[in-house]
Amino acid sequence: MLLATPRVILFDLDGTLVDSAPDLAGAMNRLQRERGLPLSPYDLLRPHASAGARGLIFAAFGIRPEDHDYEALRVAFLDIYAANIAENSHLFSGITNLLNHLHQRDIAWGIVTNKAARFTDALVPQLALSAAACVVSGDTTPHAKPHPAPLLEAARQIGVAAEQCWYVGDDLRDIEAGRAAGMATVSVGWGYGNPHHPIAWDADMHATTPADLMTLITPGA
Repeated sequence: MLLATPRVILFDLDGTLVDSAPDLAGAMNRLQRERGLPLSPYDLLRPHASAGARGLIFAAFGIRPEDHDYEALRVAFLDIYAANIAENSHLFSGITNLLNHLHQRDIAWGIVTNKAARFTDALVPQLALSAAACVVSGDTTPHAKPHPAPLLEAARQIGVAAEQCWYVGDDLRDIEAGRAAGMATVSVGWGYGNPHHPIAWDADMHATTPADLMTLITPGA
């Protein structure tokens, strides 16, 4: 499905613009090492990176937010991550070209993430993403994705109607949030989940690579 060229492209952060799994997994391994526990393999942790502390703690310890030990693990994990937030994180291949493509065509872009501002504000400038027209973090509004509030806040900050935006993400929550906000949605195949899952999310469009997304935005360019 091809929609009219958008005025604004909004992106999820982890798993869409940034491969932050190396530092998230590294923080989990540091936590395990501090506690004298076996280290979880990177391949076990990586698929859970989009779910942040909740997903990684479950993958490493089998503990959920309702369990007694969860909060202490969450605080310890996030403190370690905050101190090592951009050691090995990097933009996914093709993202720099994609953002240059948007700049050349005067299409604004922004970031809407469930990552707390404590981490977003530290990570974004270190990865050359400060040109974003807005950065809406998981605690910017009272609700996080899949609630539409963060996406609507991004549109408000940029000064456009929601229907003039596309939202691009690698997780089902991204597509649900974009749909609820009245934005066109794009699922991507280069994030952390099973690459076949996005096809079943009923997004308006799907991009296997950042180059595919450029074609969707400006067909024939």
